[in-house]
Amino acid sequence: MSRRTRDYRVATIYCSSQGDVMKTLQTLALASILSMGALSTAHAQVANQCPTLPAGSGLSWERLEGADFTFCKAMRDADGTQAFAVTISSESPFKPRRGDRVAETVIDGRASHWYRSEVAGAAALQVRETLLELDRSHVAHITLRARSDQELAASIDVVEALRFDGTRFSSN
Repeated sequence: MSRRTRDYRVATIYCSSQGDVMKTLQTLALASILSMGALSTAHAQVANQCPTLPAGSGLSWERLEGADFTFCKAMRDADGTQAFAVTISSESPFKPRRGDRVAETVIDGRASHWYRSEVAGAAALQVRETLLELDRSHVAHITLRARSDQELAASIDVVEALRFDGTRFSSN
């Protein structure tokens, strides 16, 4: 609870005389405005846990917070399917192998490589992964799955336009 919220509650309890009605209403209005500001700040922090999607991408994030990671799924607004996923953590279980390297990439100014991968039982899917160092203690593991070359290229284009600059990293 913020100090202003506590002050507001004290004012509403003790301002009960008829002459203080206007003061109480002003305090209520101020408290409402302050609480809306606090909610907006909390909402903005949640929105910044995932990287920024490019405008007009037709995607939106579904986010899951863990004790030491943030998992963001980019979902296609048109059909609700997953375009790609980003896991931000202190370390990744993904260990790139040079033999699986298929292309160079630059994401948010950071050079990396795309690596070929696969999903058991889904040979038709094209899977690509990359790993970005975000700061001294955080990495982003990005995985995308595509049903066609066209879908693969479109997803790579969007991933290469991601921005991590507004992303807040947890220190858990």
